[in-house]
This record gives sequence, C-alpha cells and structure tokens, in this order.
Amino acid sequence: MKSELLSEIRKIQSELKQLQQEAFIQMITEGVDDPGILKCVFMAGGPGSGKSFTAKEIFGVGKELTQSFSVDGLKLVNSDTAFEKGLKDNGINSKELGIIEKEDPELWDKITKGDSSIRGKAKALTQKQQSFYEAGRLGMVIDGTGDEVNKIKKKKQHAESLGYDCYMVFVNTSLEVALERNANRDRVLPEDLVTEIWKACQNNLGAFQSMFSGKFVIVDNTIYRPINKNVQKAVDDFVRKPIYNPIGKKWIQNARALKKAKLIK
Repeated sequence: MKSELLSEIRKIQSELKQLQQEAFIQMITEGVDDPGILKCVFMAGGPGSGKSFTAKEIFGVGKELTQSFSVDGLKLVNSDTAFEKGLKDNGINSKELGIIEKEDPELWDKITKGDSSIRGKAKALTQKQQSFYEAGRLGMVIDGTGDEVNKIKKKKQHAESLGYDCYMVFVNTSLEVALERNANRDRVLPEDLVTEIWKACQNNLGAFQSMFSGKFVIVDNTIYRPINKNVQKAVDDFVRKPIYNPIGKKWIQNARALKKAKLIK
C-alpha cells in the first residue's frame, strides 16, 4: 500500500512538473510578440516623490490598482505592496513607523533588519516574482528609490545580461513637498530618513543620466498633474521600439522559432 502511494505521489509530481514546463513555454511563445517584451523601466525618486502616481499615469500600473501590468504587458515590480501587507498581518500601523524607529528599536529591527524581517521577507517574495517575469523575459517596471547608484547599476547590468533594453524615469520633487506627502501617506517614514534619501537621489541624478545614456527622462512631480505629452511619447517610443540588445534579439529569435514549431497545442 505504501509503495503504491509513493508511486502515485511521484506520478502527480511528474505531471505537475510537465504542466509547469508547458505553462512556461506557453508564456514565452504567447508573449514574444508583446510590445513590452524585454523592456525594463526603472522608476527612481525619494519617498513622497510620487513614483506610484507617475507609474500609474505613464503605464497604467500602481499599488492602488487591481491590475499589476500595463496595456503593453509591462509587469510592476514593487516590494512595498508585500511590505505593507506584512505590516498589516503583524498588526503594525504603517503610519507609526517613524514613532517605532525612535521609541522601539527592537521592533524596528524586526521590521527592517535582516532576511527574516518583514522588509526582508517582502523583498524575497518580490524577487521571486521578478525572477518569474525574467524567465519569460516579460517587460517590467521596477519601482525603486535611487539613493544608491551601485545598486541600480547592478540591477541594470543584470537585466541587460538577460537581453533587456533599459530606461529610467526619474521622479523629482522639492524636499518640502516630499516631507509633506510622506506625513500624509499610509506608510509614514521618519523625516530624517526621507531627507537623507531625497538628498542622495539629487546627488545621483547626474550619474543616472550618464548611466542610461539618453534612455532617461525626468518627471517634475512637485504638483500632481497629467504626464507631459513629451514624456509620455518618449517612454512609449522606448517600449514599442524593436529590441536593441543583441542578447535580447537572439532570445526573441529562438522564442519565435519555438512558436513557429507549434510545440504547444
């Protein structure tokens, strides 16, 4: 009886593995002609700059939307969604993060320090999600801060090694506005941290412009308003242009060969 049960389990595992492989190949063959395939857009800007608002305006994606992908097929990669859910699941009011940092260092460490923290787990979950997108070379909008140049540089190099063309949307605002928005949003960060990150982003602006070499645009978000038509056109042109990266070109060629061979019925 035991051997029969083990045999049945192995059979189910084998079938599940086959289904996963078929689903993966289907994702590649169905998505290879999407306009956003192999396009990676980095969102940069400090807390309170309005990156989520800008992403929603440009791509139609954002934390407040039920849809996490744009009409061009770009997937949103943002660990804040998982982080805020983790806070809620642990009974922590996101508006009290600033107070917690000052008055409860032990709890602050459990929230932010190390892989087992709420922040660490949120990042790990988001990384798994991103890895799945990368496996199918799906287009991505990566929402970050921009206070660490080397971190963005490594992410860009990683994306390019997979065949992606990369672009950056830098969302800018005054420090005064950033602090005001931070105080009024659901997840309030300590003022000194917001100031520190804002200053770092400003200092990194030139480095980002050089790093992305023309595939870069600044959005002035001091006042919430519809996206400038020139900005929208520049981003749309990038997303819809043929892939430039030679690695990406080769990947598309192979994926189309799979599709033409009709390996999946």
